[in-house]
Amino acid sequence: MSTSLGELTAPLACKLCLGLFPPWDMSTVSQCRCVFCSECLKRYVELLITENLQTVITCPGSACLNHGQLQDSEIESIVCADVMQRYRRLQFEREVLLDPWRTWCPSSSCQAVCQLEETEVPTPQLLQCPACGLRFCSGCQADWHAGEVCQGSLPTMTSPSGENGSVDKTEEDEALIKRCPKCKVYIERDEGCAQMVCKNCRHAFCWYCLQSLDNDVLLIHYDHGPCRKKLGHSRASVIWHRTQVVGMFAGCGLLFLLASPFLLLALPFILCYKCNRNHRDGNL
Repeated sequence: MSTSLGELTAPLACKLCLGLFPPWDMSTVSQCRCVFCSECLKRYVELLITENLQTVITCPGSACLNHGQLQDSEIESIVCADVMQRYRRLQFEREVLLDPWRTWCPSSSCQAVCQLEETEVPTPQLLQCPACGLRFCSGCQADWHAGEVCQGSLPTMTSPSGENGSVDKTEEDEALIKRCPKCKVYIERDEGCAQMVCKNCRHAFCWYCLQSLDNDVLLIHYDHGPCRKKLGHSRASVIWHRTQVVGMFAGCGLLFLLASPFLLLALPFILCYKCNRNHRDGNL
């Protein structure tokens, strides 16, 4: 099949700003083949990196079903060297955070990584930072406490009775730091409601039971079960939130119904314009 010059130089639409640009000003995400203008894709990537929002950058297209991931080579080709260096630093920090045999030195003036001795069952170890010489416990990051129970090594699976060495459920609920159930990144909760959204992978979950809330836009999870009435908002605010969500969907549906006749009337003109344009391109 032959390709005309008009098809090669025809402007393409960016899925973010909806503007039309020549092909040489566009960038394609290799994994999902979604196309965006280079400026929009650059701003999107730079925002996620500079705000420490994600270390795995996926396609920004809201309608993309493949969720393509941008490769390091693609990111490096559209951002400046300083931003790329920050991105690699974020990747390294995430690797250390997810590695059970590495940890950061707890000293605020030191950014060294300390290596733990690999054992069959992870247990608190005495570590000495190779950079500053600080001796600390790998479990709780505090000064080494030989012969004492390490609070940082207590099991996370609890029972309501707190028997057999487990932590009481109330104590577990009041924990300030937990791991995202999807990407395992540590998350600190200092205030706010029990609906959490991980900054790293954007996964929404309940702080208490770690159940996914990605598809629970009405927060029905807090109407029953062990997390009932534990959202952290008043009943009135929850009802107002649900009213807004339902109203938004209803408004979009009503808008579509009102716009449908106009779209049907405009369809012949759009098709006619498209046919005339293809005809002109074919005569070039």
